[in-house]
Amino acid sequence: MRRLVIKVMAAEAMGLVENPRLVKEAAMPSIAVNRTDIYHELRGAGPSVLFISGATGDAGHFDRVADLLADEFTVVTYDRRGNSRSPRPSGWETTSVAEQADDAAALLTALALAPAAVFGNSYGGITALDLLIRHPGVVSRAVLHEPILVSVLENPGEVQAVVGSVVEAGMAAGGPQEAVEHFIRFAAGDDNWDRLDPDLRHRMASNGETLFNVEMGTFESYRPDDATLAGITTPTQVLVSQESADFFDEAAAWLAARLGVEVVQTPGTHTPQWDQPEELVRTIRPFLRGPS
Repeated sequence: MRRLVIKVMAAEAMGLVENPRLVKEAAMPSIAVNRTDIYHELRGAGPSVLFISGATGDAGHFDRVADLLADEFTVVTYDRRGNSRSPRPSGWETTSVAEQADDAAALLTALALAPAAVFGNSYGGITALDLLIRHPGVVSRAVLHEPILVSVLENPGEVQAVVGSVVEAGMAAGGPQEAVEHFIRFAAGDDNWDRLDPDLRHRMASNGETLFNVEMGTFESYRPDDATLAGITTPTQVLVSQESADFFDEAAAWLAARLGVEVVQTPGTHTPQWDQPEELVRTIRPFLRGPS
């Protein structure tokens, strides 16, 4: 696959490709795992690292971070089922954290890249956590960045009400696509949304039906019990951003206490992969390497 992408880039430089973006995307493969087709991208060489995105589920969330880490790692990014270039399975009307974790485990296994380090952000954070619990054999270590553990908060209803009002305003303004923009602006900030690559932004907005009709309201109840969390032996880092809302700190502290680790901070917002990618890589690279 890497050779094909290099050839496309060379052809683009020589003016031989009319629509190089389409050819590049066609060069990126999908694979049938867990009864669905998953679009994925591979970069670099070395120990494997899987990135799991949050709301809108697009591999492009981690483009910059993946490029930075490809000097040392084989980096895997993917579109979660029913998002962007991973088609919505026929009859698929609901999902679960377990289903999302099963997809990630099956992808790593099919690519022969397990065990891998795993980074999960937001909804991807609870997916990575469930991987640790239910598929420990495919995970060598894990970074859980601001996992959505709404059920552990002191006032979960307050947080859900705020998010609900943001989504409702977006729906009233223009339906699911507009609601995605409202939601991402709320969660990550106006500047992050405005600076996104236009193609990525378009794909994310197109995932509104999946986000609001399938995922949101389902993932928020996820809460492993204390004994299960205490039984995790895989090296794990709980990560929060310095500019994120207080409830992310609250959830991270709850989780870290049960895993027996300290919370680690990184610069940026809820999406440091967009606004502080270099700093994020500096934060996680030593942990991803593992012990010498």
